[in-house]
Formats: sequence, structure tokens, C-alpha cells
Amino acid sequence: MDSLTKSADMDLRADGIPLRIGILIDRRQGFENWQLRIIDRILADSRFSLASVLVCPPSASDIRRSRLLRLAVALERTTLARQPVYQPQHFDLATLPFQEVSWAEGREMSGVKLDVVLNLVSEALPDRIVAGLRFGEWRFSFAATTFKGTDWSGYAGVIENRPATEMRIDIRRGDPVRDANLIAAAFNTKFSAIRNADFIKERAVTLVMRELRRVADTGRVEASVDRPSHKVRSDPPSTSQLLRYGWGLASELMARSSKAVQAKFGGGVAIWALYVGRGSPCDFDPHKAVLIPPDKDEIRADPFLLEHEGEIYLFYEAYAPGDGKAHIAVSRLVGNRLERLGIALNREHHLSYPFIFRHDGQLFMMPETNQARRLEIWRCVEFPLRWELHSTALEGLSSADSTLTLFNGRWWLLTNLSDFHAYEDHCSELHVFEVDGPDLKTVVAHRNNPVVIDSTTARNGGRPFVQDGKLYRPSQRNEFGVYGYGLNIMEIEKLDLDSFQERCVRTITPDFSPGLVACHHLDAAGGRYVIDAMRGRSRQSPQ
Repeated sequence: MDSLTKSADMDLRADGIPLRIGILIDRRQGFENWQLRIIDRILADSRFSLASVLVCPPSASDIRRSRLLRLAVALERTTLARQPVYQPQHFDLATLPFQEVSWAEGREMSGVKLDVVLNLVSEALPDRIVAGLRFGEWRFSFAATTFKGTDWSGYAGVIENRPATEMRIDIRRGDPVRDANLIAAAFNTKFSAIRNADFIKERAVTLVMRELRRVADTGRVEASVDRPSHKVRSDPPSTSQLLRYGWGLASELMARSSKAVQAKFGGGVAIWALYVGRGSPCDFDPHKAVLIPPDKDEIRADPFLLEHEGEIYLFYEAYAPGDGKAHIAVSRLVGNRLERLGIALNREHHLSYPFIFRHDGQLFMMPETNQARRLEIWRCVEFPLRWELHSTALEGLSSADSTLTLFNGRWWLLTNLSDFHAYEDHCSELHVFEVDGPDLKTVVAHRNNPVVIDSTTARNGGRPFVQDGKLYRPSQRNEFGVYGYGLNIMEIEKLDLDSFQERCVRTITPDFSPGLVACHHLDAAGGRYVIDAMRGRSRQSPQ
């Protein structure tokens, strides 16, 4: 623990005192959606008190924005990134505790005691103010790339073709004031710069609220000494960069339009296929994987293996080219080919990710049912084609790629939920719950949900497994603007209701067969493994 965090702070809530939060802004109106959501969530949580909304003078930055940049931002906002205005549930703008401040005049938060200030503008607080904040000043990395209503924070990731775009919350604290990084996360870079920026801001809400809850519950702030604060100013894109970006964006939109037309007539769909081989998830060689011969009428993804009565079966998401939704199919794996047995489960909504498992001598399946806005577990009543609904949980929530694992005598549900206003996304947040098993009568949320916020590691990519007493989690690596670009094997080092820690021990990329652009799922059973991979599309939006 570094000098920013080594002080012996006692629990804020021991005396029932909420965390006193200030928000620094440069206007009283015209807040962005992400700013409104932060305020709304602070006011909705009894652990917090919004003590003051500090209104400072507009920045006197010397940054020069070209007319072309202003025009490009406005045009892209209108055509590609329009979203509904967020409607606060817990406040009216006129009732917020605004306070005008001016550092030059010394009007510095008179009569207000604050524990932490969330800085939503580009200018830093004076050191003399920061020194009096118990948990310092928190600054968002994208705030330094906005000036007079023009935001260019999303351009660099797209122009530089970054695999993922980083978002950081830095902290300034102490006397003398020191800078450090509080938390950092990376998100799959979008094809549109404005959408890229908006998406990251939406994720920033979840990230900052989790860190505020952690401080309120523990009375400590834990900054990272491994990631120094980001002090380099990000200048607006140049005219030549904007022109190259504009050409690339136009080309991407034309390609997407062409694919949409093809899809309307049953073509241009993503072609996922299955590969099998021998080995364990930690050490198999994907270059030795063998393609299962595809069938023209069935596209396959999200495969799960099952050993049953001396044979190996494969349950997977299946759909025909042009279908609007998928169902769960089952086949027998014979050598390196499939014997199709039929449809295991079909519903009025899309189904995928048929996580199948045994418990107390019975077979259960937990498919992805996020369109139904609940988690469902089905029990097998006649193998392999008859299943009945056994239990449900997480009513009203959009959960994806959920798995159950029994580890050290406790059942854990790992699922990908989407916290969103305009950009529903299941690739960026991993949530953990302790449950009582497949009955789901008891579901207890992890104290720090979401335990992972990062599109390069968060989304589940297959069945958790135990090897040499260690628990591992396959996860998707969503990068390069591709949904399911690659796979990670994550070793879970800490898992209880108060802590979660994992590290990546292996990454699998789609280079093991010609023409692949993604591989996003892994399962193993009986000494065999299966992975899925996609051919022939350069970009695909997260599902």
C-alpha cells in the first residue's frame, strides 16, 4: 500500500456518517448523461451525501479546436450517437446544492466539509483545497479532452487503431499533494469516435460508483503505485487525422450497409464454426485443433461438452443463415464430426451459451436468456431433448453467458450484466453471486459488484474449471472492434463475498487457422476440448 492509502482511516459508517461528496462542474445546466447518472446514483445511496455541487469558471485553456473538428463532432453526434436524455429519478436540477467557487478570488467551498471531490472538468483543484480532502480529488481521464462543448476523447483510440481504449480515474491527495491512479479499465474500441467516447463515459459511471462504495464501506482508498497518473495532455486531432478518420468512417458505414442488405436476403451473416482437439484448457495447442465439418443449414457457437453414459455430447447455440434468433441444439461427438440429434431447447426469444452441468445425479442447463430479462435453469427430464424450467433468478436484469461453479464447498454464479442508459453491453462487467446451487433460492451479491469492469477480460468465455486445486475462468478478449476477438484463461486467486482477484495466465488469439477473425468460447471434457471461431468479418459489434 502506498503513502496515499497507508493512513489508518476508520470506517465512515461506524457513526452512521455518509461519505461527503462534492462534484466540480463548470456550469449549472446542460449536464451530460453520464454526469446526471453519477449525481442520481449518489443521491440514491444512503452511504453517500452530495454535500456540494461546486461551479467553477469555464476553463481558460489554450487548446485550439479547429472548425473541422467542431463540425465533425456535431455531425457525428447527430447521425451516429444520438441518445435519449437521462431523466434523473432522485433529484431536480434546481434543488441541487450549487455553490459558485473561484480559486482566484478565494471563494473556496465556504462552510462545506467534503471527504472527496469528483472533478468532472479539465482543470485541477488547487493543491490547498486537495490537501483538506480526506479521500482527495478524483479525475476522469476523458475530462481533459473536452473544451467548450467539443469532446475529442474518443478519436485517439479509433485513429490509432488501438485494440482497446483505456479509461482512467486518477486521484490527487495528501499534503503535499501526490498523484496516482485509482483505477483503470479498457474497452473495445468502437468504429465511431463519438460512440467510443459515449460508451466509455457510460462505463465510467459504474466504475466510479463501485469505487465510492468501496471507500464508504471500508474507510480506505487504495490507489495503484503500479499505474502512475496520466499527466500528458491529449490534443485534439489534426486536420489530416480528421480527414483520414472521416474516410475510414465512411468506408466502415458503407461496408455495414452492404452487410445489412446481404443479411436481409439471408447472406452476410457471421460464420461461426467449431474446432475440437485433445488436451486441457491450460495447455492445449489450438493449432492442432480440427474443424468440425460445418452444415449449410446450421451455424454453431458457444459449445459445451458433456460426458454421458460413455459418450460425449455437444450442446451449442444453433441457427440457420438469416434466422433472427437461435436455439439450443445437441449432437453426439464421434471422432471429429457431429451426429445431429435435434433441438434441446427452443423459446420465443434468442438462446445461446447452454452451460450444462450435473448436480445430485441430475442434469441441468443454464442457457443465456438475456432477452427474457431473467436467469433461467432448466432440468433434463428425458435426455437429451426434453427439459423443464427448474428455477429463475435476477428478475428484470439482462444477464449473459452465466456459469455456476462449486468451489471449496460454496456455489458461485458468475454472470455478465449490463449497466447502461444508451449502450447495452454484456462484455464489460463481471458480477459474482454466492448461491445455494441450481435451485437459486438464495442469491447473495458480491460486495464489490461488478468485480471486473474491462471488456478485455470481463465476459465469460466458457466453463470454469479446477486444475491442481486452482480455479480458472475462460473469458473473452474483446478488442480491435471485434466481438469475441480472443480468449483468456484467468486464474481466480481470491474469491469470497468481500474480495475477488484474478490474473490472466494464457491468451488464445484467432491465428490457428487461415481466415479467422475471432475465437470466443472454450470447453473441455473427457480429455477433449472444443472452441468456436468466426471467419471472414473484420468487425462486429458486441452482442
